[in-house]
Amino acid sequence: MLDINYQMNFKEARNRLEGIIKETNLIHSQIFSEECSNEVYIKPENLQITGAFKIRGAYNKISKLTQEEREKGVIASSAGNHAQGLALAASKVGVKATIVMPKFTPLIKVEATRSYGAEVILHGDCYDEAYKEAVRLEKEYGYIFVHPFNDIDVIEGQGTIGLEILEEVSDIDYVLVPIGGGGLISGIAMAIKSINPNVKVIGVEPEGAMAMKMSLENNSIINLDRVNTIADGVAVKEPGELTFSIIKDYVDEIVTVSDFEIMEACLLLLEKHKLVGENAGVLSLAGLRRIQDTNKKIVSVVSGGNIDVLTISSLINKGLISRGRTLCFTLDLTDKPGELLKVSEILASINANVIKLEHNQLKEVDRFNEVELEVTVETNGHEHIREIINEFKEKGYDIKVK
Repeated sequence: MLDINYQMNFKEARNRLEGIIKETNLIHSQIFSEECSNEVYIKPENLQITGAFKIRGAYNKISKLTQEEREKGVIASSAGNHAQGLALAASKVGVKATIVMPKFTPLIKVEATRSYGAEVILHGDCYDEAYKEAVRLEKEYGYIFVHPFNDIDVIEGQGTIGLEILEEVSDIDYVLVPIGGGGLISGIAMAIKSINPNVKVIGVEPEGAMAMKMSLENNSIINLDRVNTIADGVAVKEPGELTFSIIKDYVDEIVTVSDFEIMEACLLLLEKHKLVGENAGVLSLAGLRRIQDTNKKIVSVVSGGNIDVLTISSLINKGLISRGRTLCFTLDLTDKPGELLKVSEILASINANVIKLEHNQLKEVDRFNEVELEVTVETNGHEHIREIINEFKEKGYDIKVK
């Protein structure tokens, strides 16, 4: 089924990667299986060396360079994971690496890339602007450009994931893969379809950066005016020509998910599996709800786990709100003794545990007899939240959910 023009050999790529990458065996997920009424397995590439799948394609590319090409050094543009993969791959074969990263790349990714010996240049507000700068430097200094997704050898390396998936679960029905530029899903889809064309390969993009989905719908590559997503690793404005062509031929469908669904997936992965996934990395888990079938075997590729602690904290808080695990609300109280006690008694009666409480007498300056109370409570889901709201209403309080 493979188009001979692509000239990819995934088995040879896998041999090159032997001893270089970590084995990331599938993990059966009870919680995600229950969420979508299917049998879900996680392919945890967040546990890979450098914390993401990118080492596969980067090393496969560099290992195929001639000695003359290696002496020139390599350059790439990346939002983080390709940068680390290329930096590590280059260090293993003694090649100089220069990486151009967007200015707002999380610090953890910048420092990790430098730690592997690469020179890091921060330029532009998104991947596409960093890419243009890398191309300029390539021409100026004669570097070998290693594209993060629009490259045959890089795609070939990423496709080794598909071989590993089928070796562990040969009767898989679906494989869900995050999409940024499309290199990961291109390799996986081609590798899997070459062995079992009946497996459905589904791409997942964030709603705020769905360049590939829109390109397929228009049957031509489009360039988004802007991207707006918490999944910085897939914030790509324009897909590559090669990946667009492969995805059009080999990928069955592309679905999109919201930032809130991404946050929920991050929270569930962390809480139930004790695994850290970055926003872009968990797209495939967020996309499980888009599968209409039930009782199918599904593999979700978690592509990376490079995320800073502050972002994790923010995601956890927002994820808890999204899943009905916390509730923040305000209400106006008469400014007299005993009112706060009444609120506490209502909350205690319906088992809502107070996390934070602010009794601010200065906010309602235009109402001399009232004070605003802001309360954050731990809850047991959306049904529990409805009970809390109804209980306060029955007691004569009008609460405002924040």
